[in-house]
Amino acid sequence: QVQLAESGGGLVQPGGSLRLSCAASGSILNIYTMGWYRQVPGNQRELVAEITSNGITNYADSVKGRFTISRDNAAKTVYLQMNSLKPEDTAVYYCSAEVLTYERSRHESWGQGTQVTISS
Repeated sequence: QVQLAESGGGLVQPGGSLRLSCAASGSILNIYTMGWYRQVPGNQRELVAEITSNGITNYADSVKGRFTISRDNAAKTVYLQMNSLKPEDTAVYYCSAEVLTYERSRHESWGQGTQVTISS
C-alpha cells in the first residue's frame, strides 16, 4: 500500500510558473529514483525529469533550463519547479517513485495525475 499524492497543477499563462509537489505515503521502507512524467491525449507518456536518491537529475531536452526537479527525503516528497512555461507544456503530469516496501516489494508507484494547462 503506497500512495503518491500530487498537487500544484492548474491554469497558467505562457511565461508563467508552477510548482508541482508529490508526497509519498504508506508502507515505504525506502524510495529510490523519483520522477515526473507527462501525457497529452494521443501521445505516449514521456519522462520529464527524474532524480535519484543521491540527487542526480536527468531532464528531457524540451524542459532543460526551465524545469527543476528536487526532493525532500525526510518528507518523502518530490517537486517540479516549472518556469517559462509554454503552451506545449500542457499535459497531465504524473509523479513516480521506485519504492521498497516493508513487505519487501520493490516496484514503481504512480500518482493519480494533475492537469497543467498553459494558455492565454
